[in-house]
Order: sequence, then C-alpha cells, then structure tokens
Amino acid sequence: MSNKKMHSLANQKETNHPALPQIELPPSITVKRLADTLKVEPVKVIKQLMRKGIMANVNQAIDFDTATTVALDFGYSAREKIELQILSSLEGLGDKLQIRSPVITVMGHVDHGKTTLLDAIRKTNVTAHEAGAITQHIGAYQTTVDGRKITFLDTPGHEAFTAMRARGAQATDIVVLVIAADDGVMPQTVEAIDHAKAAKVPIVVAINKIDKPDANPERVKQQLTDLGLIIEEWGGDVVCVPISAKKEQGISDLLENLFLVADILELKADPNCTAEGVVIEAKLDKTKGPLATLLIQKGTLEVSNIVVAGNTWGKIKAMFNDKGKGIKKAEPSTPVKVLGINGVPRSGEIFTVVTDEHQARSTGDKYAVMRVREPLSLSTLSSQISAGKVKELNVILKTDVQGSIEPIKNSIERLGTEKARAKVIHAASGSITESDVLLASASKGIVIGFNSDPAPGAQQLAEAEGVSIQRYDVIYRLEEDVGKTLKGMLEPTYAEVLGGRAEVRAIFTASKYGKVAGVYVKEGKVWRDAKVKVLRQNKVVCESRLSSLRRFKEGVTEVVAGLECGIGMEGFTDFYTGDIIEFYRKERVS
Repeated sequence: MSNKKMHSLANQKETNHPALPQIELPPSITVKRLADTLKVEPVKVIKQLMRKGIMANVNQAIDFDTATTVALDFGYSAREKIELQILSSLEGLGDKLQIRSPVITVMGHVDHGKTTLLDAIRKTNVTAHEAGAITQHIGAYQTTVDGRKITFLDTPGHEAFTAMRARGAQATDIVVLVIAADDGVMPQTVEAIDHAKAAKVPIVVAINKIDKPDANPERVKQQLTDLGLIIEEWGGDVVCVPISAKKEQGISDLLENLFLVADILELKADPNCTAEGVVIEAKLDKTKGPLATLLIQKGTLEVSNIVVAGNTWGKIKAMFNDKGKGIKKAEPSTPVKVLGINGVPRSGEIFTVVTDEHQARSTGDKYAVMRVREPLSLSTLSSQISAGKVKELNVILKTDVQGSIEPIKNSIERLGTEKARAKVIHAASGSITESDVLLASASKGIVIGFNSDPAPGAQQLAEAEGVSIQRYDVIYRLEEDVGKTLKGMLEPTYAEVLGGRAEVRAIFTASKYGKVAGVYVKEGKVWRDAKVKVLRQNKVVCESRLSSLRRFKEGVTEVVAGLECGIGMEGFTDFYTGDIIEFYRKERVS
C-alpha cells in the first residue's frame, strides 16, 4: 500500500453532524450496498438520487460526496473509509450474467390509448396504419431513452399475454396498465389486472387522457383501490403516473418510473450462452414465406443459427430489427423478425437454438407428444393435493349474473385445509371465454361456471390446453366438490357412454332363462355383461344388466349392428315387441 493511501487511512474524510448517527462509506459504493448500509429499500435510495437529478440503478456505483448527501437525507452523517478493493474487483469475474433491457407489456381496455402511448415514446405513427386505430396484432418494439434501451410489447389484449404463459413463456418484466381518465376502470381493465396478478408481474398504472374536460383521475385511483391495487401516494406500492399520450404529457415521468421498477428487479441475462426466447407473433408472408417475430431472452441469436419453435424449425436466413433494418445478431431483450423457419409457429412458443438440422428435426417431432396434456380436473388436483404436490387451487369463476360473484367467491375461498387452499384469481359474469381458459392453463387452475356455459371455441381450447371446465347450478354441490378436492378425497365420477341400440323383434321362452328377447342390433354393438335400459314409448321401464347373449344357439361375446341375436336380462322378462334396448358402459370422467 502506498504512503499516500496510508495517509488517507489515517486522515479519513468526515462530514460530522454530532446529533446524527455516523456511518463509514468507501470512496465509491453501489446503490444497493448504500441502501443496505442505511437499512432502507434500494428503491428509496434511487428516488432520492432522482430528486437530485441522478439516474442510477441498484448496481451502479456513486461517489462518496453523492452518497454522503443521500445518507444525510436518511438521518446519517458519513465519513470516508478507504477499502482494499481486491476482493470486490474479483467478485464479478465469474459472473456471466449482465444487466439487460426491461421488457414492458402495455395492456388495458380497448381504445384507452395503448398504441398512442407507444407512438409518443417511439416518436412514430403506428396508430395511423391500424384498422380503426385499434391494434390488430402483437407488435414488439425497442427504443432508446436517455442512453438506455427498453422493449415494448404492444398486444391486442391480455389473451396474447396469457397465451405466452400458457405455453411456458414469461416474456414480460413489467405491465403498463393504461386507463383512460374519462372512462375509468372497464371490464377489460379488470381482466388485464387479474392476468397480470396471476403472472406475478409488477404493474405500473398510466392514467391517460388527463387533458380531457371530463377526466377524473381520482375516481380511477379509487377504483384501483377497490380492486386491490393501492397506489404509492395512497400508501400502497403501485406506481401511478398521470399522462396524456396524445399531447405527450407525463411521458418522461412514466419512463423514469419504468426504469426505476426495472432497476429494483435487477434484470440480468447471459448473452454468451445458447440463445432462447419466445415467439411474439408469426405469419405467412406471400412473398417471403413464414415470418416470425422473436424476443431473445438469453444468449445471442445470430444469422445462420438453427432454431426450433414448437414443431417448426429452420436455419435463420435473415434477421431484421423492429425498424426493418437487417442485422447479424441480437442480444437479450431484443425483438427481431426472422426468415428461414419451415412453418408458422404459434404465438407464445418457446424457441431454442440447436446444433444441427438432425437435432432440430428430432426436437420438432417430439413436440406433438410433449404437448398432449391431461386435463387438470378436480379428481387430478385432489390426488396431487393428497401427495403434497399442490398447495393452492387457482379458480377462474364465471357466473350468470353479477350478484352471484361475491357470495360464491367467498364460499370458495373459505374452503380449504392446512394442505391446500382455494384462490379465485379472476371472477366475472357471462359466458366462459377463451381468455378464461388461457388464464386457467397458464395458472394451472380450473374454470368453474355457475349457470354459465362455454362460449364457442372455449370448450375446444380447453380440450387442447388440458383445462377442466366444471359447471354447476347448485351452490352446495360446488362447495362440496371444491371442499373434497382441497381435502384430497374427492370421489371419482362416472358417466354413461352409449355403446349400442337394439329393437325387440320377437319374444321366446327358454327353460333356463325364462323369457328372452330376439333383437335386431340397429346401431353400435351388443356385448356380454353390458348395462342395459329398456325403453317403451321413449320411457325407461327397466335398468339392468345383460345375463346372456346368444346367436344361433351359441353363446357369443358381442354382436355388431346389422345382425340379430337373443338376449336375457337379470331380473327382467317383461319384454314387448317394439321395445328399444340401449346398451351402455360407465366411464370415469373429470
């Protein structure tokens, strides 16, 4: 150590305030370490620095004089301490992770100004090109603000955001919830909040259109409080910024807060590993072929890399940034359009880079098998709860009328044990929609409909995504099933599956069986030991089991449609010509 440094150690710089507790600070200190020394949250230190005109993240170093003024703000006096920096300088050598740009998703009710806000940030005019000035597709854009990059996903709704989660991708770091000050919280706003909460993504509220004469930001803040989002100025932790996207008011304040939240999250990625990410959107271009927009989440994607996304794959022939400029490589948090994939991958699919085409082909072939999902039914959940694998049952609740929501929600959430509890993550009135199914899929939950049926397409999506839709019209049955599920003791249920239908054409007397019926099998098949129902004039007169099945005096195991046979039934001989006999089996259902 030099004499000069030794002298510095002996004569430490002080900023003494006798009435204040004293701390020692080095000549340079990171924001996070300063916060730890002051015993406060890093966000509070960052805000103090912002008030002094200094933009710094948690990992950024500040000098002693700056740190001293911040310490005074928190009631401490500081003196300078020279430290040996050898260990601290070596700490980062083995760390492959580097700070990356935040990825922001903009959501909210239709026509509340989501795309206009992005226009103001990007200084472009995307809205003018959209049909009816409403976003028709997912766009991914990257821009630079004060030397820092930030990526925005402009989605047509929360469905696309949740579809990514349903397919395994958590593409978003922060959600910006845009609410028009004149309209207030609307149904799609509520859904967007529930989807963001389910994803456990921080929400920053942008109250837009504050320039309008009938704007009422205070009403919006109260509505948010009623929904469990309490803004900072009211004692909560949700950042809320009033803006006018059209007049570009409050935009810089919003961006500052977005960077602040991003810094607290300490977003990092390894740019040197194998590239992975998510498909934001894809389409079949008439001249270029399949064109996919990818968001790189880790690693660096390069032209000539071979990528696999779902059951599609290919070598990247060309890559373009969001401005249409050709580029050779893209690092984490960068959205790019790529050419070369052999098909159109689904939005939300995870993409990975592989070593060769053989591996790509093999991975794509395995995808179909991997995507087959068992429905997460109440019975399945019950078994998982018993095994200790599931601690919480996520429920999407849909009712026929608004007034039923609160009492049913309260009934569901009261149920539970030490092993597991039920949590209603979204509740609304109306039909069960595809959005509800996607939220259940992404949250590994179920949909419960109380006097509510699936809308067209929702049932098919539920089957594809492996989501169970449970429907009830009696509240006690709903409570009973959910309660048993949470206790891990739900009994399996069974449904009747019709296997065949026959008509009685003749009646015979057999010494061994009494009266038997000669029947013609009209559809399906008849089999030994089948459960049967005898219908006379469309009314069930008997339910029993087949005791004998013969064809030409020979006992057989089954007879198919178009043939005749003789049947006997357990405990029933009162056949009439023209009776219809149905043959069915019971199958376990979700």
